Amino acid sequence: MMGNIEIIRSKRRSIAVEIRSDLRVVVRAPMRMKNKDIQRFIEEKSAWIEKHLEIAKARQAERPPAFTDEQIRGFADAAVIDIPRRVERFSAQMGVSVGRVTIRSQKTRWGSCSAKGNLNFNCLLMLCPEDVRDYVVVHELSHRKEFNHSPRFWEQVEQVLPDYRERRRWLKKNGSAIIGGLR
Repeated sequence: MMGNIEIIRSKRRSIAVEIRSDLRVVVRAPMRMKNKDIQRFIEEKSAWIEKHLEIAKARQAERPPAFTDEQIRGFADAAVIDIPRRVERFSAQMGVSVGRVTIRSQKTRWGSCSAKGNLNFNCLLMLCPEDVRDYVVVHELSHRKEFNHSPRFWEQVEQVLPDYRERRRWLKKNGSAIIGGLR
């Protein structure tokens, strides 16, 4: 049937199966569930498991190759020059102060702002159009005035970038494919 299936027992009430992005099959079961009941569950779900393994394999084949360490360093080197210039320009325009500006290789975020005003940006922004980089910078700087995503926050963004919705849409549409190159 299938390759190895990892069984993880924990304090849970139900049994579940998961297909991981690395194509591992994980079955999570309650601590006291009998092995024969777990095996019966796996057999009952075998068609579902096979189907979803094939879907996961197809997705994996469609993914672009992972970025090399050298490529990531190149993106980071470029971002260290580009992003702070944008921060400087827009922070002056918006009348906000900032702490440190840090460039990182992040798998889930394009940017973040701490309560102390330190800004972090993803080096993969260098693969985005300039107007999208501006949007991410303005988004994070707007948190210096509104530390949330309230309507007042979005008004701050819109004051600086009246077309921010288009830029945000581009990032939502294309961003996961870019970040997908990090593994």
